Amino acid sequence: MAAGDYRLTDVVLDDTIGRASPDVEHERAVAIFDLIEENVFRPIGHPGGPYTLKLSLVDAKLVLHIAAEGEPQVATHILSLTPFRRIAKDYYLVCESYYEAIRSATPSRIEAIDMGRRGIHNEGSQTLCDRLKGKIEVDFNTARRLFTLVCVLYWRG
Repeated sequence: MAAGDYRLTDVVLDDTIGRASPDVEHERAVAIFDLIEENVFRPIGHPGGPYTLKLSLVDAKLVLHIAAEGEPQVATHILSLTPFRRIAKDYYLVCESYYEAIRSATPSRIEAIDMGRRGIHNEGSQTLCDRLKGKIEVDFNTARRLFTLVCVLYWRG
């Protein structure tokens, strides 16, 4: 299989996601752009894509509807968001501290906060990898981009 066969070419948020403030909508669009720009995405047991991912929310669960060209339904996976709540909350708090620090803190303080932010982001990305294991194979950078998208889905602005 060519490397391009195991990748996302489109990500769609359905109406269950809900609309948010213009700032949050912008962050969602950026997260989707970054995810599509570079990713490794392989539903286990499927011979290849490329894939379209449609995301919806049902009862605090993220539903991943995966389709491929010519196949409207490759797989559907339901991902509980409960394991991400604490991580997302911590991530928002440290991001707020980071943006505040940029305005007035010393470079060493900004760097320390940024290291903490990246650590929490890595924790969320690893949790996402663990939750997708055996269902969808992603590399760590794709997991990081997908975790960013999960975070901005939580963020209401």
